[in-house]
This record gives sequence, C-alpha cells and structure tokens, in this order.
Amino acid sequence: MERNELKGHGAMFAANFMWGLMSPVTKFVFLGSAITPVLLVNIRIIGAAALFWAASLFAKPEHVDHHDLLRLFFAALLGIVFNQGVYTVGLGLTSPVDASIISTSTPIFTMVIAAFYLREPVTAKKVTGIFMGAVGALMLIVSNGGSATAQDGNVWGDIICIAAEVCFASYLVVFKGLISRYSPVTLMKWMFTYSSICIIPFSYTDLAALEWGGMGAGLLAALAFIVVGATFVCYLLSPVGQKHLRPTVASMYCYVQPIVATGIVVFYWGTSSFNIVKVMAIALVFLGVYMVTQSKSRAELEAHAERMAQGTGESGRPQAR
Repeated sequence: MERNELKGHGAMFAANFMWGLMSPVTKFVFLGSAITPVLLVNIRIIGAAALFWAASLFAKPEHVDHHDLLRLFFAALLGIVFNQGVYTVGLGLTSPVDASIISTSTPIFTMVIAAFYLREPVTAKKVTGIFMGAVGALMLIVSNGGSATAQDGNVWGDIICIAAEVCFASYLVVFKGLISRYSPVTLMKWMFTYSSICIIPFSYTDLAALEWGGMGAGLLAALAFIVVGATFVCYLLSPVGQKHLRPTVASMYCYVQPIVATGIVVFYWGTSSFNIVKVMAIALVFLGVYMVTQSKSRAELEAHAERMAQGTGESGRPQAR
C-alpha cells in the first residue's frame, strides 16, 4: 500500500470515528436543551465556516479559479446543505433506526454512480465487500434497535433520508477531481461559506433567539465537540481521503460509525450488551472494507489489459523472450 493511500485510509477512518462519536453526543444535546435538529445543523455549518476562515489566515494562500468557485457552490449543496439539512429533515419524520439503516446504502449509491460517471468497474470483490459491510452495519443497528426507536418509520421520511445519501454519494464521485486540486482548508472555507449563505435566511431568527448564556458547561462542551471535532476536523480529513482513495472505498468507512456509536452505548451508557452478534458484525464491517480496497480500479484493469495485449502480440500467441 502506497504512503498516500495509507494516508487516505487513516483520514477516512479518523473522520468516521468522530462522526460515530457525534451520534450519542447529539442525542445528549437534544435531550438536554431546546436545540432542534435543524438549529444544530445551522450551528455546525456557520461555526465551521468561521473556523475554516480563521484557519485560512495561517495556511498558504491559494488562488481558486472562478469556474472552480462555481463548482464548489454545487459541491457545497450536495456535500453539506442537502446531505446534512435534508437528512435532518428526514430524521425528524422517520425513526432513528430507519435513518441509520438507510445510511448504510451510501457505498451502494457511490458504487453505482461511480460506475456511470467515472466508468469504474463493478467487480465481484467490490460487490461482496459492500454487501458484507452493509450486513455487519445492519446487524449492529438492529441489535440496538429496541432502545433506539423514538417513533415509527415514515415512508416520506425514509425517501428524504435516501435522497440525502444519494446527494453525498454524488458529491464523493462527481467532485473527486476538484477536491484533488486544492488544499482541504481552501475547499472547505468556500464550501461552508456557500452553505452558510444558503441556510442563514432560514435560520437567523432561531439563532438570534438562542440563549447561549443559559447553557450549562456540559452542553457547551458537547456543542464544541460537534462543531470543532465532528465538523471542522472531520471535514479537514475527509478531502484527504477523497483525494487518495477511490469514491467507493472512501464511502465504505461510513460503516465505522455504527461501530463507534454502539461502543459508546455499550460501555458508557450501559443500555446494551456486547455479545457475539456485535463481534461478528464488526468483523464483517472490517472484512468488507478490506475486500473493497482489494478490488481493481478502472486504471488497474486497463493497465492489466494493456500488459496482456503486449505479452501476446498481434497473433494472440506469447511473444518470444
């Protein structure tokens, strides 16, 4: 494994590990305050935008082509506004279990979109790996489903959550080339700025009415983790993974999130037990990720076909050495 590829795996694992931590922390925020899901999304986006602009003051200046600025606007819509905002709306209409199950579809959507847009091959290893990872993630979610269901599922909420996952999968595939051209700070500075511009008109009144002084230290610490750790740091790491990994491989790391969330539920809250089912589920997730990383990319298959053609010659027989 090359150094850059290893860097990409580490970045995606770390980002999804923190996103997995965010799930129980977000639950704590909702239970302990009047902050709604939509308001939390606004705090994340606006807070992260401010942090990325502050970070850009200490980073090497980069000129962004005006055509790329337009592309970054659409990347922000797919990767942040529609993904976070639409998913939150869907979560408000359906059950957490349904939403969690739907989130495991991201690698499937990514594989299909990459096959059409990037003409990436759909190999047996890739399909098997995605299937194994999805089964493992579903086993974890269902094993905790009894305590997670806050309301019944709703077909419209499920459809909205699916739309959010399609948006994020499209972002991973369509903007891979754009993400490779600029540093993570430059990319996210503009993407979160565009996202803030899109959501502020719909959230200004609620944000202005929020009483920050009445929040306890625990709630402020939870919000700080969500904004700084699970948004700012994670969105610094995510472009590194997207740059060095194929879209389908990068998307497979979403299966790390239910593992981390389950670990918090088991070891911190003690509302669930760690049993053989969870061990098997975790093993399936990591085995699935490994299989997808071992699948051949389009470039590797083309290089192999070219070597075979050069080795057989025009007659189709092996050439003399």
